[in-house]
Amino acid sequence: MIKITLKDGNVLEFEAGVSVLDVAISISEGLARNTTSALVNNELVDVRHILNEDASLELLTLSNKEGMHAYWHTAAHMLAQAVKRLYPTAKFAIGPAIDNGFYYDFDVEENLDLDKIQAEMKKIAKENIKIERYTLSRDEALAWAKESGEIYKEELISELPEDAEISFYRQGDFTDLCAGPHLQSTKTVKYTKLLNLAGAYWRGSEKNKMLKRVYGVSFDKASILEDHLEKLEDAKKRDHNKLGKELKLFTTSPEIGQGLPLLMPKGAKIVQLLQRFVEDEEEKRGYVLTKTPLMAKSDLYKKSGHWDHYQEGMFKLSDDDEQIYALRPMTCPFQFTIYNADGKSYRDLPIRYGETSTLFRNESSGEMHGLIRVRQFTISEGHLVVTPEQLEDEFKGVVDLIDYMMDTLGIAEDVTYQFSKWDPNNKDKYIGDAKTWESTQDEMRNILNHLNIDFVEAEGEAAFYGPKLDIQFKNVHGKEDTIITVQIDFALAEKFDMSYVDKDGEKKRPFIIHRTSIGCYERTLAMLIEKYAGAFPTWLAPVQVKILPLSDKYDDYVYELKNELQKAGIRVELDLRGEKIGYKIREAQLEKVPYMLVIGENEATNKEIAIRSRKDGDLGSKKIEEFIKEIKTEINEKRR
Repeated sequence: MIKITLKDGNVLEFEAGVSVLDVAISISEGLARNTTSALVNNELVDVRHILNEDASLELLTLSNKEGMHAYWHTAAHMLAQAVKRLYPTAKFAIGPAIDNGFYYDFDVEENLDLDKIQAEMKKIAKENIKIERYTLSRDEALAWAKESGEIYKEELISELPEDAEISFYRQGDFTDLCAGPHLQSTKTVKYTKLLNLAGAYWRGSEKNKMLKRVYGVSFDKASILEDHLEKLEDAKKRDHNKLGKELKLFTTSPEIGQGLPLLMPKGAKIVQLLQRFVEDEEEKRGYVLTKTPLMAKSDLYKKSGHWDHYQEGMFKLSDDDEQIYALRPMTCPFQFTIYNADGKSYRDLPIRYGETSTLFRNESSGEMHGLIRVRQFTISEGHLVVTPEQLEDEFKGVVDLIDYMMDTLGIAEDVTYQFSKWDPNNKDKYIGDAKTWESTQDEMRNILNHLNIDFVEAEGEAAFYGPKLDIQFKNVHGKEDTIITVQIDFALAEKFDMSYVDKDGEKKRPFIIHRTSIGCYERTLAMLIEKYAGAFPTWLAPVQVKILPLSDKYDDYVYELKNELQKAGIRVELDLRGEKIGYKIREAQLEKVPYMLVIGENEATNKEIAIRSRKDGDLGSKKIEEFIKEIKTEINEKRR
């Protein structure tokens, strides 16, 4: 007999060899029908999974994220089966579930008709095809791939260990290499919408063939699908690529290159405001400013370890003497060199270095996305050099600064926290020994617990020199990106021979905290565009006030108003076009300007302004002095 501990703590006993599905049936037939997959000892498994020893078990349904993944993974196979039926010569690459649906990549010459494919998927659901899991040895799996002509599957199988047992899923006339999990049949995947067709390089490399990627989403109820599609429409309207170009915040050019966006005057103004905000706040908190070169000899990166661990992500340059230079992907080695320029005592620590740093990373073409993932970006970078005794308080101070930044920007409620650890099974990725890694991770975990941060742990996501806290944000399409990081570094102080003289007169190694306070400015701008749908809070709006005269008869008064606003530090534009006032107001609303001042005969005669708010509509008439006082208060308090 074996003991199965459920999520609620109840313990059930079964004979060894029981399946996850059998356990679900023993609890409730309804639960069994709704179970899509399970976590056994926190490992995601199929309902067909056999339990042979004591284990913890969590049954997953469509109410769980992981349960939806099993559902969408099955939908991806149904998509592939439909394509196979309609386009028999298609070759199949990969088809995973993603956070908001699924996709599948195909190598196919014909143009794919999404409506026909969707109709075929509906037929497959009605056919209620049983889904079966089976395994093959590596040699048998390779033979299957070669016989089927599935060149992409063959490549994937060939990279697996020789003794691997490889799982497949078969549903009627379609079989796919897959780790699962999947549903038991196709009948539950009732309501599907294929969303769009895109190009995708095989394995994300532009050196490989461009495949056709079909994105889709499925649900078991039509009402849920309709609601989801409405949210997708809203996401499209908020997409920073769309809004950023419509609002003239940034643009791109093929002549300049992929991943190299150009900030237009309005976008550049927002970034300037953010930079000033960050630098002023950091100065209040004891940070000292540095300014370091955009490139360095490879010797510096070899010393830090970046050359061995990050070389593929760097842009390299050479001079006539064949000395290799590289554009910097980070600022830490430069600030460490500044630290070493003179001797330090324990009385000098902590030292908090801050820099608005332009960095360069050679991201692959397939990873580029608007302002979120780019090849040149600017970051609010900082490094704190601390004694071991100061580590926790300084870490807490960094998190307090980040919390203040996020709260001011209005994103604090939208983020999640990830404690990123090393992967002890892949030690070549990191520097330092296992004992130091584990002790540093324990230290960081304790600090996070003392801060009452609700975090998840992610193995293999640490920096090569230490664990980190990653603050995550999802874009409007559900893709999660890291916006801010805090890292504890136990290794680079030794590599750079950084030291301080302690109270006992002995030289000691400091700890280093790597951090950003607001992250990458381009990514933050993208996030704010989507968060506010381009309607930025007044303090961040590139144009805060637009003056709309009814006629050119009032131009003298309009220019007088403009000068008063500018003297008060308010960003103002005029709309002197001979258009009707209703049209001008609509245009200003589309441009997301916080305040519009309408000027007609009454306003010019009485030396007043008629105020219209982006949010609240008509606010009536006031003297310009009163309006300036009110808007200045709103700006200075950084109201949202």
